[in-house]
Amino acid sequence: MRYIFLLFSIITFSQQTKYVDFLTCTASLYPNFEEKSITGYVQFDFKVLSSIDSIKIDAKQMNFTDVQINGKEVMYLNTSKQLVLFEGFTKGKNTLQFHYKAIPKQTLYFIGDVSDYQIWTQGQGKYTSHWLPSFDDVNEKLLFNLEINDFQNIVKSSFNPVVLSNGIVKDYKTQISWSRGVQQLSYQYLMNKPMSSYLVMLTIGDFVKQVTRSKSGTPLEFYVCQSDYAKFEPTYRYSKPIFDFLEQEIGVKYPWKIYRQVPVRDFLYAGMENTTSTIFAQDFVVDSIGFNDRNYCNVNAHELAHQWFGDLVTAQSGKHHWLQEGFATYYALLAERHIFGEDYFYNELYDYATQLKRASATDTIPILSEKASALSYYKKGAWALHILREDIGPKKFQKAVKRYLKKHQFKNATTEDFLDGIHKIAPLYNVDDFRKKWLESADFDMEIAKRYLFKNEALKTLLELSKKKVDLQFYAEILQSNVYFPAKQLVFYKLESVPYAAKKDLIALGMNQGWEVRQAIAETTEIVPLENKIVFETLLLDPSYRTKELALFRLCNSFPNESGTYLKQTDKIIGLNDKSFRTTWLQLAYRSKAYNASEKDVFFNELLTYADVTNESSVRQNALEVLLRLAPNDERVIELLFKATVHHKWQFTLFARTKIRALLHDATYRQKVAQLAENASLAMQTLYLKFLKENN
Repeated sequence: MRYIFLLFSIITFSQQTKYVDFLTCTASLYPNFEEKSITGYVQFDFKVLSSIDSIKIDAKQMNFTDVQINGKEVMYLNTSKQLVLFEGFTKGKNTLQFHYKAIPKQTLYFIGDVSDYQIWTQGQGKYTSHWLPSFDDVNEKLLFNLEINDFQNIVKSSFNPVVLSNGIVKDYKTQISWSRGVQQLSYQYLMNKPMSSYLVMLTIGDFVKQVTRSKSGTPLEFYVCQSDYAKFEPTYRYSKPIFDFLEQEIGVKYPWKIYRQVPVRDFLYAGMENTTSTIFAQDFVVDSIGFNDRNYCNVNAHELAHQWFGDLVTAQSGKHHWLQEGFATYYALLAERHIFGEDYFYNELYDYATQLKRASATDTIPILSEKASALSYYKKGAWALHILREDIGPKKFQKAVKRYLKKHQFKNATTEDFLDGIHKIAPLYNVDDFRKKWLESADFDMEIAKRYLFKNEALKTLLELSKKKVDLQFYAEILQSNVYFPAKQLVFYKLESVPYAAKKDLIALGMNQGWEVRQAIAETTEIVPLENKIVFETLLLDPSYRTKELALFRLCNSFPNESGTYLKQTDKIIGLNDKSFRTTWLQLAYRSKAYNASEKDVFFNELLTYADVTNESSVRQNALEVLLRLAPNDERVIELLFKATVHHKWQFTLFARTKIRALLHDATYRQKVAQLAENASLAMQTLYLKFLKENN
């Protein structure tokens, strides 16, 4: 190993692309689930454009060996953040090769156990360098060709892992070495066009797939876990129509050779638009009933739109991030309008507008800033594009977008690049005024927005209703009309504090509506009147797990003597991926005096099972919330809550930390935790003491 620790002049990385052009990254990778590590052999082909004293590759906490340039071993500097090279390269083409190993603390995640595991990445921003030597600068685009070699102990394994990455599979091999008791799987993926490093992905798991083709011939691969095979259709419902619509609406053919989508457990966000291969959260894997509660359509369209806006053309810096998120958000809405209609589209735009107006009181950073909020990048960006499209017309807008994508394909762009195209296509449009009003101002002008929203009659009705004081006759007219369902839902939200006797006729009208309106009745009925009991019981049959859960909760609380009947009727329902219905059912069954009193321990233990570390965070959180209501001082509950604080998903750890800090204010709870710390394992003792000291 030849490496060196010294100080020397290093050019900043943002300037490196002016002097060095990295062309390809070819890597042979070996993820190790048991070690939670990844090793690899990497080759970079690059071109030195002009004289430079050092070249840097981003690499977080990695070890390197056999570092060679043009076939000769060279000295290098490993800063723990970057691999720095300062000898052996010459002007023109060069080849860099090395071996590396990393045990990533983020970005590459190892989920489950060896018998049922998943490995996946989330490199959004500049994080791929935690698992693969690469480039945090999004302006460095290159071809990535990855070979992933997976070794799985065939004695412990219950499945043959499917390995996914960017691009087309060039080669797939499986070799079994019975003497070593392992099988070697090797997948080789090739990209044919360059991309930024944050879009590199890797996913390994027990997946099955279905394949179709878009109208233009692009292969579309849809994956789910083996156990979710029956959920293929509702999960990916409308996927092909969404793809075909976006390709036509954008006006530029899908820029890659394949498109695949795969759900993974405990993903950090809703989805990630890795080039050719979107990863999304397991919570969007649903059955036909679950589709009504939480479908994948919007996330599906959003991540697909990124294949053009972000992957094909990448924003030059964070200041222009809206060029990715605003476009993806708006085109997802356009795709949903194609699927669900005009009323849906305008209702979503109105929802965005109300969020933006509310936030503008405190959100003072305009969209053209690296410090802008996600709400600005996504939803204000979408609104800005809607204003632009409406003002210059859909055809001119499409022409300008097409020009922008074609001119900057496989490159980086700025807001000025996009607006320059608008000016050329629509020279009479005041681009400067648009920029100042929608991109450089932190305000959101709701009055202007309403002028665009009022093109939709259903939304006019909704806005009129939102301003009116309680008017039972007007409400009845709304419920008897064909207006889009959010207005009918709003009727019952406005009636929530009105006595039942005054609104029972409206409830009767609402109960004859679709499940969305019936759900609003369930949400706003705390105690079910006896005269409405039989009708309310029909909510248990609605095609929505949310409605079923609300109805069960209201009925059991309103008629405790009959809770056994309701619980027996619904004892086979699990609900969505987060098991929200089942955990609510277990809570009610545990508390009910009319249902299987001898099985209280069984119900409690099932909740403990769901709160265990083997489950996804959404399942664990729902179970913990119920357990904390039933028995917060139970030693098993305390341990499971503390274990939640070390999860990789920040939303879940925030929930656990917040609960613990609140509970520790209670002297009894605090004493219980202190007692557990005395006899706990070192890892658990460390966790307990961390929070106990914090609250001293």
